[in-house]
Amino acid sequence: MWPKNHPPVSTPPNITRAEDTADSQQRERARRRCSRTKRAAQGTGMGAVPSTCDGSTGRAGSQHSEEDDRQPINEKDDNKKGGSSRRHSSGETVDCPTCQGTGRIPRGQESKLVAVIPCTDQRLKPRHTKLYVAVSVGVCLLVSSLVLFFLFPRSVLLSPVAVKSSFVYFTEKDVQINITNVLNITNNNFAVVQAYNLTVQALNFDTVVGNVAIKNVTSVKPLSVKVYSFVIPIKLTDPGMSNYCKKASLPVHILYLHLQMSMTVYYLAHYEQLSLETYEYIDCGANSTIPHSVQPPPP
Repeated sequence: MWPKNHPPVSTPPNITRAEDTADSQQRERARRRCSRTKRAAQGTGMGAVPSTCDGSTGRAGSQHSEEDDRQPINEKDDNKKGGSSRRHSSGETVDCPTCQGTGRIPRGQESKLVAVIPCTDQRLKPRHTKLYVAVSVGVCLLVSSLVLFFLFPRSVLLSPVAVKSSFVYFTEKDVQINITNVLNITNNNFAVVQAYNLTVQALNFDTVVGNVAIKNVTSVKPLSVKVYSFVIPIKLTDPGMSNYCKKASLPVHILYLHLQMSMTVYYLAHYEQLSLETYEYIDCGANSTIPHSVQPPPP
């Protein structure tokens, strides 16, 4: 007990100022922490602010500030970095419009970036893929087969038909015969065939008795047969053969001829050489025409 006349003990001024300074520092730290928490909550959309930031709970805030002061420096730096990164991501990025809210893209580039499609998206697994591939392969094979079928080169046939007529002319030294032959040109292609350079050589026992050459022959339509007639002149200068054809006592004057023919055809962008050998017999002394002498050439 103090004596009655003893004055009350007063707290030294320096101690009071120190306590006030410590309280103000704690309140300032608590206010700064609450402001950081509010900004982080607004940036990330976390909702309500913790109750420690309420003004009525200054003591709790003070205690929390003391605990925060006791935290290690590295942990507080990590917390600051996390809050800064959240503010950076929320302020400069927006939700991806095609990622179902699970991704973020830089702000202002929504119309410049390609949408990210998950691997499980149905658009990456189209239906009837095998059917489409099979149909495509089938169509390609069908078109290729049709092209090969219509454009594949086929044979062009050259075949003799008969002797159409023969005209016999007698002179003093020889016998001249104009024989009209008929050929069949068969085109088995789906394209037009052009025939050129028909050459015919007539032989009588290895002796050439006549020949003919025709440059432009004819054209044959696709899948058709063209009948072509040509005249080959025969001249018998051998005296024995000439007397044989002029001998009237013989009922039939058989003349044996061996014909060697060749012709060039053009179709489907390529040339082809055709050849044919045939034999024919004619009457060099009596036929459907009356033998007569060759008229002398005009002066």
